Amino acid sequence: MPSAMEGPEAGEEGEILRYEETEDNNVSPTDLSELLKEGTKESHDRAENTQFVKDFLKGRIKKELFKLATAALYFTYSALEEEMDRNKDNPVFAPLYFPLELHRREALVKDLEYFYGEDWKEKIQCSEATQQYVDRIHHVGQHEPELLVAHAYTRYMGDLSGGQVLKKVAQRALKLPSTEEGIQFYMFDNISNAQQFKQLYRARMNALDLDKNTKERIVEEANKAFRFNMQVFDELDKIGRSLTEEAQDGGVPVHDGKGDLRKCPYYADKLAGKAGAGCPCRAAVALLKQPLMQLILAACVAAAAGAAAWYVL
Repeated sequence: MPSAMEGPEAGEEGEILRYEETEDNNVSPTDLSELLKEGTKESHDRAENTQFVKDFLKGRIKKELFKLATAALYFTYSALEEEMDRNKDNPVFAPLYFPLELHRREALVKDLEYFYGEDWKEKIQCSEATQQYVDRIHHVGQHEPELLVAHAYTRYMGDLSGGQVLKKVAQRALKLPSTEEGIQFYMFDNISNAQQFKQLYRARMNALDLDKNTKERIVEEANKAFRFNMQVFDELDKIGRSLTEEAQDGGVPVHDGKGDLRKCPYYADKLAGKAGAGCPCRAAVALLKQPLMQLILAACVAAAAGAAAWYVL
């Protein structure tokens, strides 16, 4: 599931849910938090305007697609938190290491167990776009750990901002339990005040001992992180458009009269893995192709026409 990145929180049907930001008078234009905010605005806007995110915010998210998005997040955060653990003592990242407050992997495991069952690991796989994102995170964590700041900032600050709106949209659109199963990813139980925590996080970023060139590289990497996220969104959007309606929401599809077995009301049996007879609609059409049945039908039509004529006279 994507998290809308840090910024004003957009709700269903374009509703904007604003929150108050406490101004920090000590922030300088050269501080990393300000450079990231200004330097990723364009990427932020593009990410929010991907079709997948726009549909999500309008409540047009199907459970099957939400499950795939949750799986993508699991692989992404597993990689991110593995590299954060690896660099927890590295001074270029250590001040931003908040495993108790931020780490999402275990929450995602709970969500996957809810959607897929105890054998969830056997039912999910890392998609192509997600794998590219994961590979980049591992490369950064192992070879350029200072750039790990960009990936942590892009994901976690978004989760604590617009992600909280997505939680409400998903819970409502998918009719998820009020007990919050399926949306544990969005629950930060160890953060009592998201605004205060985000301010602390930005202050920690600004206190990192980084030169101008390194800050510029971090901003560039943050824009790459946005692009990786957008590639995952686009991939999910394509999958969503290719899913049949019944695969999306588990409902019984409606037959459209065009003889497509997948849209026959009785195709639900096939979806459930039952080996019953084929679609009755097709069976009726096949029966009417028989000469004897055509003769009987013609006789019935003639009789009905005669009766109608007699009635009119």
